[in-house]
Amino acid sequence: VLRLHPRIAPYQVAVLPLSKKDTLTPLAEQVYSSLAKRYMCDYDETQAIGRRYRRQDEIGTPVCITIDFDSLTDHAVTVRDRDTTVQERVPLASLEAHLAARFGF
Repeated sequence: VLRLHPRIAPYQVAVLPLSKKDTLTPLAEQVYSSLAKRYMCDYDETQAIGRRYRRQDEIGTPVCITIDFDSLTDHAVTVRDRDTTVQERVPLASLEAHLAARFGF
């Protein structure tokens, strides 16, 4: 795991749909577009989710946001911290505020 400060990490946020299903892609792209206005973001839907997490950890991405099938109904995403690997559900409506509080910018 490359523990870079969020300001110098190549990406601050990675948006990772759980699968490449057509049902998840529109919401994942919407989240990516919204966050890309404020943060350096990566979007990845290749391979298994565990491999994508590891790949993001290796390049120092501090936060991964997973869009899963529950996101379609509960309008929340899973936010995973790089350093602790702790995952928490965050409502889409408060996602940007959550990230701003976490990063401090």
